[in-house]
Amino acid sequence: MNGIRQNAIRLFRFNGIDLSLHWSWFLVAAYEIGGRQRAYSSITWNVMEYLALFLIVMIHEFGHALACRQVGGVANQIVLWPLGGVAYVNPPQRPGATLWSIAAGPLVNVALVPILKILGTLMRSQGLAQQMPDAFLLLRTVALINLGLLIFNMLPIYPLDGGQILRSLLWFVMGRARSLMAATVVGFLGVAGLILLALRMQSAWFGILAAFILMNCWRGLQQARALLRLSKLPRHGGYFCPSCRTSPPVGEYWRCSKCTKPFDTFQSQAVCPHCSAQFTTTGCLDCGRAHPMHEWTVAV
Repeated sequence: MNGIRQNAIRLFRFNGIDLSLHWSWFLVAAYEIGGRQRAYSSITWNVMEYLALFLIVMIHEFGHALACRQVGGVANQIVLWPLGGVAYVNPPQRPGATLWSIAAGPLVNVALVPILKILGTLMRSQGLAQQMPDAFLLLRTVALINLGLLIFNMLPIYPLDGGQILRSLLWFVMGRARSLMAATVVGFLGVAGLILLALRMQSAWFGILAAFILMNCWRGLQQARALLRLSKLPRHGGYFCPSCRTSPPVGEYWRCSKCTKPFDTFQSQAVCPHCSAQFTTTGCLDCGRAHPMHEWTVAV
């Protein structure tokens, strides 16, 4: 995911969220537009169809980002690339906050379904479908693309939105680590299905998508194992993270950026006992957020 972000071209910023486009998007766009059948009277409409696809993806990703901010999370970048889009969101590590941050994306597609349907009905009733056949075909195709993306994205395959929604729901009953592990196991089953589908349809895109999902499932499984180990550690009962409300573990799990030696920042109050370096913020090992030591409020 970081590689996608690093090789992206920034387009604009909206509400503090940067929208970027990966350089490979242009190559795939040229290939897809040039290789499509001429259903329209001009290739210009093919270009508009391809742009409409990524407009839908962009709105979908902004749904994720804005919902994440609504629940107090961090979301400052969206990257569009050939396989869709990636919203870099970091919601508070609570199942409800994570569920809303993920579900808001597909809800954008749900909202677009009746809007596109009404526009199509109006065009037919006004006779515009016959007068402007290319425009009507574009609208109908965009409506089908939006519906197809919604259905596919809601499959319970991690890290698709459906898989992440499944994980968030399981989080309520299984906890953070075990819910992620369960979702990735389901994701591996989905990968197997996508590989079979790619072979049957002889589709390179499904193969690439299966490889992408496989890598993310493996990464999620490793994260789940790390979270399980972390959950079993003894905790500092006197503090909790302002973001995720989790008490920090006891032990030398923080590393000094000056002398590189590990230490327990809560025993030394954010001062390295080896070189006396003082740190303005202390990072949470559970959610990754950093806060000044005084914000790690003493629990009562």
